[in-house]
Amino acid sequence: MEIRICKDSRALGKSAAAHVAQRLKECIEKNGVARIALSTGASQFDTIDALTKAEGVDWSKVEMFHLDEYVDLPVTHIASFRKYLQERFVDKVSPLKAVHFVDGTRECIAQLTREIRRAPIDIGLIGIGENAHIAFNDPPADFDTKEAYIVVNLNERCKQQQMGEGWFESIDDVPKQAVSMTAYQIMQCREIVSCVPYKVKAEAIKATLSEKETTNMVPATLLKEHENFLLYIDYESAGLITDILGE
Repeated sequence: MEIRICKDSRALGKSAAAHVAQRLKECIEKNGVARIALSTGASQFDTIDALTKAEGVDWSKVEMFHLDEYVDLPVTHIASFRKYLQERFVDKVSPLKAVHFVDGTRECIAQLTREIRRAPIDIGLIGIGENAHIAFNDPPADFDTKEAYIVVNLNERCKQQQMGEGWFESIDDVPKQAVSMTAYQIMQCREIVSCVPYKVKAEAIKATLSEKETTNMVPATLLKEHENFLLYIDYESAGLITDILGE
């Protein structure tokens, strides 16, 4: 695990995007294609914006996957992650080699599984939630399944985050379930980059880094087992870990 601390979310996004863009270019040069998985949510705004502006990436050779989508939420809804990525990423880069959206139905799982397992994901941008979830694998996360995508139930802390970010007017409006990439499938990425800015993520970062053992009650602790895990945080999200970092 490598930790990089940036001044703020914008600086974090630029740094992470430069790293990801370089990795994509290396994969394309080596294999002729690159495969990426993208997170969504407010914490990813600056990273995704910077990535769309990265120079030298041949997007026509990039396949994009994403992590999750609410069950039965229409793509026209402001909170739809398909809408988020279409508008914030897909529409802003040249035509991609392929786009594999999670559409929020159970029927999409088989097709997504076939596509994602054709070859490894080269780089996964895996956010960490306020409850330390990865994708929508809320605590206690299922670390045992070897499925690629599953239907999960969202816990109350997760729903509060979605409302707090402004996607829903009330917690009762937040869907109860989502189709999510599993923890197992996330760990199959060749490289994982987690961009986790803002003060609201400080507790999750502290829990992730202070836990000595991997635990499904703090799902992001699993990422520390990955041999190629890069964690980007800013001064705000790092605010509770100065003792851990020895600063």
